[in-house]
Amino acid sequence: MVHEAEASFGLAPDSGSCKALQRVIDQDRLFPAEPGIRKTARMLYQHTKALPIVSPHGHCDPTQLADDGPFGDPATELVTRDHYILRLLYSQGVPLEALGVQPLDGGWAQSDGREIWRELARSYHHFRGTPSKLWLDHTLAEVLDVGTPLRAETADEVYDDVCARLADDRFRPRAFYERFGIEFLATTDGALDTLEPHAHLRASGWGGRMAPTFRPDDVVDPERSDFRSNVAALGELTGADTSTWRGYLEALRTRRAFFVAAGCTASDHGHPTPATADLSPGDAEQLFATVLRGEPGPADSECFRAQMLVEMAAMSMEDGLVLQLHVGAWRNHNRDVAARFGPDMGADMPRAVDFVSSLQPLLSRFGNESRLTVVVYTLDETTYSRELAPLAGHYPALRLGPPWWFYDSPEGMRRFYGHVIETAGFANTVGFNDDARSLLSIPARHDVARRVNAGYLAGLVAEHRLEEGDAVEIAENLAYHHARHTFRVSS
Repeated sequence: MVHEAEASFGLAPDSGSCKALQRVIDQDRLFPAEPGIRKTARMLYQHTKALPIVSPHGHCDPTQLADDGPFGDPATELVTRDHYILRLLYSQGVPLEALGVQPLDGGWAQSDGREIWRELARSYHHFRGTPSKLWLDHTLAEVLDVGTPLRAETADEVYDDVCARLADDRFRPRAFYERFGIEFLATTDGALDTLEPHAHLRASGWGGRMAPTFRPDDVVDPERSDFRSNVAALGELTGADTSTWRGYLEALRTRRAFFVAAGCTASDHGHPTPATADLSPGDAEQLFATVLRGEPGPADSECFRAQMLVEMAAMSMEDGLVLQLHVGAWRNHNRDVAARFGPDMGADMPRAVDFVSSLQPLLSRFGNESRLTVVVYTLDETTYSRELAPLAGHYPALRLGPPWWFYDSPEGMRRFYGHVIETAGFANTVGFNDDARSLLSIPARHDVARRVNAGYLAGLVAEHRLEEGDAVEIAENLAYHHARHTFRVSS
């Protein structure tokens, strides 16, 4: 449990460094300023701070828990892997190479973790007011017990303290998982992944739970340069003839079954838009032949992705996987950065999308099915109240994913609740996803969300829109029970 972790490894109340810790991070952070509402927020937070962590969507490296070796260099864990940090430092003129990002051509990149950390410390003032600073301050102060604020002049001291913590066996990945009350951790894995780390972890007999997530973008997006070779590899892996529409679908069912056997509870689809299509079998077969020839037009690619969302929903009706849809991102908008360093360097941008018409084919076929759960995430906040909340407030199959990417922030979460709850209710949301790329940042991200939830609900109590008892129940649901139920995390 988190509170046990803090008691067993945190700073003792009479510790000489406790004052320094308080200067780094205030225990009333993110709570409303009005004293009465703040008191209620504190009470609600106390009901959730020690609840186990369910992390149903993220991008942590599964080999860390499988191998259980010491965490790597602090700069790799907390800077180079964090595209929130990369994007803001890049905006201030810091080269990605200086942050440890290796160019695709094998050119120079900083490999000295201390130098990368110094670069972060020199620019840390640029993160004032951002969730990245909230997360990193919490990770340093309350997870790693570093009592010194991070600044340019303290960079080496903080770096040495973090290195000392990470060298302790109590901070090996599995011990960390247990110490901070993580109950379930989902990774994100391509359709062709062997899932060897997951198999290794299961064979180890360790009692924690790490599950893969089926992310088939590599074999369903014709605009990827490797789409045709991936489809061929899919056939080799499954023994199916993926040159035919029927064989291709059978291969995907086989891979999904492989993932389910490894503990998978969800699929995830990172499409540009939420477009769905329900073509006749003959038209779908013809479209597949078109995209497999290797020269589909943009409309063909969009229609194929749209059709595959409906096919995946049909497969979820068979195998029970929750279908997650992440849309509204113009991915890798900075072409120069993508060409030099590859994808996911922080250059995704929000774009407008349409859900009401786009999801209609899928919802017409499956929207009334309570056996199916479709969780939608978007970077287009303008759709919250106009489209998503009314849709989720009606269709049994649809749920609202939490704010994502730019918006898993205090203001982003508050805007989300303000726009969707009156129409969809809390019951049609799924709790919090941390979307983390490092285990070390997971406790901080969940703590920020639990504090924001407590403050929002305390405001409803103050306005007599909620009873305190109801607010407690909702706070616990948002922190733990909704995610556990939605993503079918069994005991």
